[in-house]
Amino acid sequence: MAARRATKIVATLGPVSSEPAVLEEMIRAGVNVVRLNFSHGTAQDHIDRARLVR
Repeated sequence: MAARRATKIVATLGPVSSEPAVLEEMIRAGVNVVRLNFSHGTAQDHIDRARLVR
């Protein structure tokens, strides 16, 4: 069984980090939790970002 680290890495998604390739790289780098930044963008942008994360 692989060792699990106790520390979690939280990343905030915004307009720049919402590209699928960028998100995949973040996950490979160890991101455990994604926080959505609603300060920028439209309602549809936020919906698309949430779907991308799922």
